[in-house]
Amino acid sequence: MQALTIAAAGLNDAAMRFDASARRTADAPLDNPEREIAARVEAKAAVQANAAVIRTADEMTGTVLDMFA
Repeated sequence: MQALTIAAAGLNDAAMRFDASARRTADAPLDNPEREIAARVEAKAAVQANAAVIRTADEMTGTVLDMFA
C-alpha cells in the first residue's frame, strides 16, 4: 500500500526537521528561538498527521483482510 510508504517517509522527514531545529538551537540558543519553536511545532504536527495516516491504512488493511476471511 502506497499510503504506508508515503506516511513513513513523512515521519522520517518530520523527525529530521525536528532534529535539525534542535541542533540549531543547541549551537546558537539565542539566534532565532521563534523560528525554531515554529519549526518544531510544524514537525510535531507532521508526525501526528503521518502517524494518523499509518493507523488508518493499517485499519483499512485489516478490514479488507477481514472481508476476504
